[in-house]
Amino acid sequence: MRLLLVDDEPGLRSALRKGLGADGFAVDVAADGAEGLALASSETYDAVVLDVMLPRLSGYEVVRRLRAADNWVPVLMLSAKDGEHDQADALDDGADDYLTKPFSYVVLLARLRALLRRGAAARPTVLEVGQVRLDPASHEVTVAGEPVELTSREFALLEYLARHAGRVLTKTELLDHVWEAAAETAPNAVEVYVGYVRRKIGAERLVTVRGAGYRLVG
Repeated sequence: MRLLLVDDEPGLRSALRKGLGADGFAVDVAADGAEGLALASSETYDAVVLDVMLPRLSGYEVVRRLRAADNWVPVLMLSAKDGEHDQADALDDGADDYLTKPFSYVVLLARLRALLRRGAAARPTVLEVGQVRLDPASHEVTVAGEPVELTSREFALLEYLARHAGRVLTKTELLDHVWEAAAETAPNAVEVYVGYVRRKIGAERLVTVRGAGYRLVG
């Protein structure tokens, strides 16, 4: 079995590579999200062990891009965050399982074997919120049956809103999960892109909840 391990902690990366190798796995490693995405996109793996907090690209973004490219390799995400929303976001973005650091190697191995028994995940169902229809695999969006052209950032924003349809999402949450809260991101970026998306799908479908955030409605 061939695995890809993506983690920026050298000690953990070395220990897991050694342990998994002793358990019969061939392990490739990457120290940041961009390198991990490149390897996962160009090589064939039975599973990917992917940290959430990574340089260059977050684990959330890596798994989103893999799924958008129709790559359904099983992904086990690792994170120091143990909040239920963090776990839900990882699974919503396309991860197959989630393990909180620090963890037992025995548990990690058991989770990996369970993923490998299940095999690759099925292609996700199309997201539909009222007349908005979004296909995460093909990156196609239609509104009332008419195709809508979105940039990659607009698509990522609409997809996150659609996965949490009906819920009010704060600017901070959207920055964290659509922009990964990059330092160079302007504070008003969410407002700007919400405006772009609103014009394309209809203002009545993307509602501003004053003082709270934004909500996609049917």
